[in-house]
Amino acid sequence: MSKPKIIAYMKPHCGWSQGVRAVLNKYELPFEDRDIINDPAQRQEMIEKTGQMMQPCVEIAGVMLADVSGEQVEAYLLENKLTVPNSTQPDAPINQPCANEMPQWMPLKS
Repeated sequence: MSKPKIIAYMKPHCGWSQGVRAVLNKYELPFEDRDIINDPAQRQEMIEKTGQMMQPCVEIAGVMLADVSGEQVEAYLLENKLTVPNSTQPDAPINQPCANEMPQWMPLKS
């Protein structure tokens, strides 16, 4: 099975981005990891290709998946038979935001 060309527009440190990386690594799929934080040209390219600013955005064999989780990338890869299922566990959660984006629960005041 040939491997699709994959370009991933992501933040260096982000729960969603780590989830996408974990899925691509799980299936041993090579990809270009484009840093949209430290490289403004990559961020601009992502915005032009997707029409929006949210990330991660992953281009797989010419198809752009905008603002996706690792879980969504995995589903796309399997549904389109771009890889085959395996039992390898991903090395990071595949559907989780960054720690600073997690909801903060506060007790109700009476």
